[in-house]
Amino acid sequence: MRRSVQIRRVITGILAATTAVALTACGSSGPGTLKAGEPSKVQVWALQDAAVNPIATSSIDAYNKANGTKIELVTYVNDAYKQKLQVAMGSPAAPDVFFNWGGLPMLGVLPVVLFINKDVFAAAGVQPPKTYADLLSLVDTFKAKGVTPIALAGSQGWTELMWLEYLLDRIGGADKFANIAAGKEGAWQDPTVVKALGEIQTFVKRGAFGTNFASVNYDNQGASKLFATGKAAMHLMGTWDFSVQKDANPDFIKNGKLGFTAFPAFEGGAGDPKSVVGNPSNYYSVNAASKSKDASIDFLAKSLTSDQYINGLIDAGQVPAVKGVETTLKSKPNADFTGFTYDLVANAPSFTQSWDQALSPSVSTELLTNLQKLFLGQVTPEAFVANMAKVK
Repeated sequence: MRRSVQIRRVITGILAATTAVALTACGSSGPGTLKAGEPSKVQVWALQDAAVNPIATSSIDAYNKANGTKIELVTYVNDAYKQKLQVAMGSPAAPDVFFNWGGLPMLGVLPVVLFINKDVFAAAGVQPPKTYADLLSLVDTFKAKGVTPIALAGSQGWTELMWLEYLLDRIGGADKFANIAAGKEGAWQDPTVVKALGEIQTFVKRGAFGTNFASVNYDNQGASKLFATGKAAMHLMGTWDFSVQKDANPDFIKNGKLGFTAFPAFEGGAGDPKSVVGNPSNYYSVNAASKSKDASIDFLAKSLTSDQYINGLIDAGQVPAVKGVETTLKSKPNADFTGFTYDLVANAPSFTQSWDQALSPSVSTELLTNLQKLFLGQVTPEAFVANMAKVK
C-alpha cells in the first residue's frame, strides 16, 4: 500500500470520517445515541501535551456537564504511552477511546517543518536555508559562534527519524519510502537510502547537533527549550511544537522570535521540495471491545466537531482538517504560522506519513534502534540497510 498520499485525498478522507460520525450523532438512533443502561463512563487515553490537553479537557468538561456522563482523560508521555497501550489492548484495562495514528481526527494537520530562532539568525547575519548547501553552511556558521546549530532530542529515535524522512524524500523522491512501506525487495538497499544515511552522519560529524544530543529529551521539552532560549539556532520538528512553545515559552511566540520554513531542497535530488513528511493528523480511535462504544462515539462526534474545539485548535496554532478553514485562520491569532502550515500542506504533491507509524511495530522498533546507532556512529549506512532488510 502506498504510504505517500496526495494531501487532498488525505483531507477528503478525514472530512468524510468526521462527517459520517457527526451525522450518526444527530439522529434519534444509531451509534451516536446512548442506549438505555449503557455505561456512561468513558476513559480516554492520550499523549501528554500541555498546550493541547487544555482543549481536550475543556471539551470533556462541557460534554460531561451537558450529558451527565463521566469522560475521564488519562495522559502519558510519548514512549511510555506506546508501551502502555500495546500491553493494555485486549485486556480489561484497555481504554474506551485512545489517541492513535488512525481514526477520527483530533488535531490539525501536522507536517514537519524547520523552525528558526530569529534572534540567533539576526545576530549571525544569516537567512533561513533554501538549499541543502545553505543548511550545511549554516551549521558551520553557528558552530563557529558557539551556538548549537540544530536542537535534537536524540535520546528518542523518533526525533532523529525526521532527518532520514526528509533527506530520503529530497534525494530520492517519495517513491523510495513507498517501496519500503510496500515491502518491495531491495527497497532498503536502494542507493538513495544509503546516501541519505550518509548525509546524516556527515551532519553529526560536522557538529550540527552539538556534542550531547543523545542525552536531550523531547517529552520534558529539552530540545524545545534549547531552541527557544537561543542555545540552538534551528529545530526540525512537527508543527505541534508551536503549541508546545506557545505554552512553555509564551514570550518566544508573543515577541515574534519564532521563524519557520520548509525543509530545503537537495541540489540534484529527484524529490520535489514542496513535498512534506509528518502526520496528516493525530486521531482518536474507539476500542471495539469497549462496553461504552456508543457513549464514546457520541462524545467524539459532538466534541471534535464543535466550534469550541475547532477554535481551540486554531488558537493553539494548529490547522484543523475542516473545509473552508483558511478563511477563519486569517482572522485568528498566529495567522502567519497557521497560514504557512495550511499553504505548505495544500500545495504539497505528497505527504509521507511518519515512518514509525506507517511501518509495522516490529519494523519500526528496529528502525529507531538502528537510527540511534547511526547517529552515534555505531553502525555504517551499509550496515543499517542490511539490518533493516532482515526485518519482516
